[in-house]
Amino acid sequence: MQLGIIGMPKVGKTTIFELLTASQVKDTSAGKTNIGMARVPDSRIDYLSGIYKPKKTTYAQLEVVDVPGLVPGSEKAASNFLEAVRKADALLLVVRAFEDDAFQGVMDEINPLKEIDSIRFELLMADLDLVEKRIDRIHNSKKKNQMQEELDVLEQLKQNLENEVPVSAIKLDESQLTLLQNYLFLTAKPLFICVNLPEDRISNPEYHRREDLLLYAKDLNIPLAELSAEIEKEINRMEGEDKQMFMDDTGIKESGIVKIARSMYHLLGLISFFTVGEDEVKAWTIEEGTRARKAAGKIHSDIERGFIRAEVFAFDAFQEYKTMAALKEKGLLRLEGKEYPVKDGDIVHYRFNV
Repeated sequence: MQLGIIGMPKVGKTTIFELLTASQVKDTSAGKTNIGMARVPDSRIDYLSGIYKPKKTTYAQLEVVDVPGLVPGSEKAASNFLEAVRKADALLLVVRAFEDDAFQGVMDEINPLKEIDSIRFELLMADLDLVEKRIDRIHNSKKKNQMQEELDVLEQLKQNLENEVPVSAIKLDESQLTLLQNYLFLTAKPLFICVNLPEDRISNPEYHRREDLLLYAKDLNIPLAELSAEIEKEINRMEGEDKQMFMDDTGIKESGIVKIARSMYHLLGLISFFTVGEDEVKAWTIEEGTRARKAAGKIHSDIERGFIRAEVFAFDAFQEYKTMAALKEKGLLRLEGKEYPVKDGDIVHYRFNV
């Protein structure tokens, strides 16, 4: 699964990419695409590592792409932007709410909502172009009569997109979704908005049309976070008591980068199950609803092929009762078959034979 960080140039996209991936971008030239892996913080992994004290602790990860900034009016930039967006599974849209002379000429005013509208309009137009071309092909096809259902759905999408309604907001039934499953609509991708604040506004967020933006995000059911990338860089440099004191002084309860990583993970429909032991405590990433046998393949294909049973207990139960003996006594240690849908937070030990 790939997370695309999008936005206009100079809004802090690359800084947020560096914070998410714990990396340093060397080439910051315009049009450059950066790719890295982001660790997904998880307090459950921290707890399990504290109990098992393993040689290695492994968190869930997401692939992150810093997409070249969208420059209004530039066809080449728009083409590169849309190509990168099409490959992403979810989008983190970064907008600025801080003063920056370098931003002049891209968008002179501080107006996050206007930035969002500009970028989402590009996505809408790309989807509309895709729909119109497909409609034309169906009309010119000798098999048009066999594709009437698809044509009807596309006409419905066209009408909505012309009214600037994203695909994600269009109500479609299961049969319609099936007809469209091979389309990569940009406005159907899960979206998260990140407002990059100036350092002096982190405890009292205030910027042009903030209330309108919050209402806009709520109406479209788009998650939104407000943070200061510069302050997040300071938090990232600190450890221990210094870090906690700095966060207390700035009124930050939890790092915005941590919130984004965790939120994007779940926005993609991903969950984690855990394997534990003295060698390693590890989070394994699967899609919600994945069955036990298929989940075993994440660890090793031999385990999936030779699957016998999954020994499962929930993290919350383990945290409450502390020991395997107590879990067995309470009937909370279960043996599950291959069709068991693995739950978020399950701790699993596989029995297999090859």
